Amino acid sequence: MPESENKFYRGRLAPSPTGFLHLGHARTFWMAQERARAHTGILVLRSEDLDRARCRAEYATAMIEDLRWFGFEWQEGPDVGGRHGPYQQSQRLEHYQAAFAQLRAGGFIYPCRCSRQDVLRALQAPHQDEEEPIYPGTCRFEHSPPSTSGKPHPPSNWRFRVPEGETIAFVDGHCGPRQFVAGKDFGDFVIWRHDGLPSYQLAVVVDDAAMRITEVVRGEDLLLSTARQLLLYRALAWLPPRFYHCPLVTDERGVRLAKRHDALSLRRLREQGRAPESLRPS
Repeated sequence: MPESENKFYRGRLAPSPTGFLHLGHARTFWMAQERARAHTGILVLRSEDLDRARCRAEYATAMIEDLRWFGFEWQEGPDVGGRHGPYQQSQRLEHYQAAFAQLRAGGFIYPCRCSRQDVLRALQAPHQDEEEPIYPGTCRFEHSPPSTSGKPHPPSNWRFRVPEGETIAFVDGHCGPRQFVAGKDFGDFVIWRHDGLPSYQLAVVVDDAAMRITEVVRGEDLLLSTARQLLLYRALAWLPPRFYHCPLVTDERGVRLAKRHDALSLRRLREQGRAPESLRPS
């Protein structure tokens, strides 16, 4: 698949305000900032605040405060504006609906009434221990209900029909060549939830394309998501960005950091008087 032809580097930070950001977020984001600076590029801050049950205004405020304290500087974002806003996903629903209509018109998706728990998880960026099980295809060959608006039909969820057996290959900027087999490593995945919201997979593709992101820097736990997202880029006839997946930060037991690791949250470290310079990657 072709890489973005945009000669001007545009990177992004894309946290979710579902808790306080931790040191693992900061170090991955720092790599994103360093790569943007190395290319004399633009860094975009996007708030991925679609999870209505878990996103809170105080976390969104803390997110910006803690990132600024750590030393981040972005040129576009919720607090500074920019040409490609709004920079909160909760304000971008029409963009996701347009992509949904395009995917449906092309026959790439189908309604599904299965696996409610899978669909609830699909809103969040997935991790290796939380991946969607490979969908057995129960609803794959059912006839899609007619629509005059092109908008999703509640109460159905909608899944992307993966090309079974096809190898999805890409070269990651850090991890090197990677490949996954559709139908084996991952199955038909949710792109729209029955409650009227897009999944993580669709929302991030739509936003990265609309915001002209040329390289996505994120944790290596999202390598498999990249394969899914490349299929969405192809179906939508959009050029994908480059990808750079960083090693994950772990605690003293080797467990990947999560927002429940309050002792390593930027907010707690800041309250303890730690200097941000001492926490940044060397």
